[in-house]
Amino acid sequence: MATHGKKYAEAFKLVEKDKFYDPEEAIELAKKTASAKFDETVEVAFRLGVDPKHADQQVRGAVVLPHGTGKTKRVLVFAKGEKAKEAEVAGADFVGAEDLVTKIQGGWAEFDVAVATPDMMGLVGRLGKILGPKGLMPNPKVGTVTLDVTRAINEIKAGKIEYRTDKAGNIHAPIGKVSFDSEKLLQNFRTIVDTLLKVKPAAAKGQYMRSITLSTTMGPGVKVNVLKAPGKKE
Repeated sequence: MATHGKKYAEAFKLVEKDKFYDPEEAIELAKKTASAKFDETVEVAFRLGVDPKHADQQVRGAVVLPHGTGKTKRVLVFAKGEKAKEAEVAGADFVGAEDLVTKIQGGWAEFDVAVATPDMMGLVGRLGKILGPKGLMPNPKVGTVTLDVTRAINEIKAGKIEYRTDKAGNIHAPIGKVSFDSEKLLQNFRTIVDTLLKVKPAAAKGQYMRSITLSTTMGPGVKVNVLKAPGKKE
């Protein structure tokens, strides 16, 4: 059985186990529980009332957080000709076609997000077994298969994150760093909450947003009052 260190134990004491905190309180508390020497990521976990086994209950997409995540993502773009030049101008870290496919097949993976123009997907499809399991395969549902490579790159660099339910109907997402101002973390948090509410599957029955938990990379979970979580009242 895994045991936690003294710092985690001290941080755990700050959190009332059975209390559901308002988002503002939860964020402040999560920041207090951070004890690592590095700038920990603040993460949010949602348990949704969906059954991802059914295609009409899967929740997947992307959202641009207003204050980013605190991490600069390395963007790779599969493109040729003018679109390749456009990607370079827009600030892509890597741009190419067959050369990149060969490089990735050889084990290279020094990038965080892959974007592709539609005409490149036949080529990129060869990498399905490599990129798929890592969540790096370009997908039109999250805007990474597109002709507007400039917009895709700008959004990713600005703080665009992807979200997707796992097999149990949970979604995990970063909302920033412990060093962020609490108000910025709150705005990022409410942006993803409002987005998930907006994309609620019509087939989902019963309570949709069942639980929300905030935590830092090394800290304990802080339960959030689901009713107080949204920023917009739909």
